[in-house]
Amino acid sequence: MHVILNKTFFFVLLVALLGTACRSPDTVPATGSGQDGVETRERMRHEVSGQRLRYLVQHPSGARPEKGWPLLLFLHGYGECGDDLDRVKKHGPPKRIGSIAALQQCVLVSPQCPSDSWWRVEALYTLVREVMEMRGDIDVDRRYVTGLSMGGYGTWSLISSDPAFFAAAVPICGGGNPFRLPANRPPVKTGIVNQFDPEGLLRASKLPVWAFHGSEDSSVPILETERMLDLLQKGGNRNARFTAYEGVGHVGAWQRAYGDPALWQWLFTQ
Repeated sequence: MHVILNKTFFFVLLVALLGTACRSPDTVPATGSGQDGVETRERMRHEVSGQRLRYLVQHPSGARPEKGWPLLLFLHGYGECGDDLDRVKKHGPPKRIGSIAALQQCVLVSPQCPSDSWWRVEALYTLVREVMEMRGDIDVDRRYVTGLSMGGYGTWSLISSDPAFFAAAVPICGGGNPFRLPANRPPVKTGIVNQFDPEGLLRASKLPVWAFHGSEDSSVPILETERMLDLLQKGGNRNARFTAYEGVGHVGAWQRAYGDPALWQWLFTQ
């Protein structure tokens, strides 16, 4: 009996060691965030539209709702592109999850755009569907998207591509066609094309949207968000709202918006 137990012990130990050695380097458990939530780092299974995105998942804590967890997709700005996932926590929901209770009750997905690139619609939709498939506990009626600057552009492009996919959207200091910017345009060398569809946004007649922009934004003129709101109104959308921060610049817009408890109360009730 003593010999059998030793053999069993070493067999279990060997399996554990092999499992550790074979773990994908793109799936790394990290320290807990929020309350009881866990943070993991993942990578898309396949390349889509020239991108195989790496992304951060901050998992919810507490008891799972009957219909499943809400999912929030966060799109960072151009300054956080690269291959260091910690950079996506510089601004927005991934940074604030420890202090905002509502964010601790959702699956927060924060991809990182590669360097010298731009958000691509098909890659982002594939990523969200992949997370939903892997988890199997997402409420399909409570999928949300928000983004700042380049992420604001990505948000407008996503909802213009499929106005019915998300339950609500919060674009901050973004716009439609990025090549209309007087400066800070996406790099031409990457072969990026404009993915915003004005006709698609006209069809977003029922989608709740809360947009934010600073009146003194020198990076993305506030006119870019105003154009988006005009399209929503022309399409008959009565669920869109716009907060313009007087005297506020580019960074200040998302600092104030994401720090407002009213935003999160509104978002997660849609």
